[in-house]
Amino acid sequence: MKSDIVEKLIVSLIGILLFCLLFISNCSQSGTISLPDPVEIPSKLQSATCNQQSTINNQQSPTSHLVSYNGRYFSYSRKFADRNPQHLQAAERIGLGHGPANRQEAAKMRDQLREISTNSYYVVEDLTHSLPYLVPTAANRLDSIGHEFADILARNDLPQYRFRVTSVLRSSEDIRRLQRCNHNSISNSPHNYGTTFDIGYAHFDKVTQTADSMTDENLKLVLAQALLNQQREGHIYVKYEYKQGCFHITARN
Repeated sequence: MKSDIVEKLIVSLIGILLFCLLFISNCSQSGTISLPDPVEIPSKLQSATCNQQSTINNQQSPTSHLVSYNGRYFSYSRKFADRNPQHLQAAERIGLGHGPANRQEAAKMRDQLREISTNSYYVVEDLTHSLPYLVPTAANRLDSIGHEFADILARNDLPQYRFRVTSVLRSSEDIRRLQRCNHNSISNSPHNYGTTFDIGYAHFDKVTQTADSMTDENLKLVLAQALLNQQREGHIYVKYEYKQGCFHITARN
């Protein structure tokens, strides 16, 4: 009796073993994955791809090295506090006999004015409320400020930048339009005489692309130093316009 039971168990075990072997064999055959042969990249294409990647890396790799002008900071509002009557007196003395009423009248005064445009020292922004013209004396003074700004940078081995001219000659019509959005604008403005211009201090344009760079705040100090030199020599009046983000400048001679 016991021998029959043992014999049946042995037969069952053999059957189970054969089934397992057959199952494993089928799984191995069905699970075989045929990988495609690797694609060979031609050497020229590999070289070009590497060069392109190298170019991309070179464009992204230069890191900006911050440098600075070590001039002494000072209170702009205290140093540049020349009041409007001073600006206006100089404007009436060396500027246009009377300011243009509108842009058509300003066009007829071109023989008394000099057009200013973007150059290696400054950028003339797109003007919406003024015209890019100054009397020759004021245009020369603007150029002098540009030269002095660039000279300070060069003498201190700093990268070259340009400042931005944000407002120039305004007709009476321009002034009225400006007063609708700028309550600080006055009717009898020295801008109306072609002697006055505004230079922004919030943004500067780099002339050459180098790893060295400067902050706008430090460049503001360079510009302020150039203006201070001109002011001390009696060439300009300057008002620091905090809310407008500019230096308001009138030529004196």
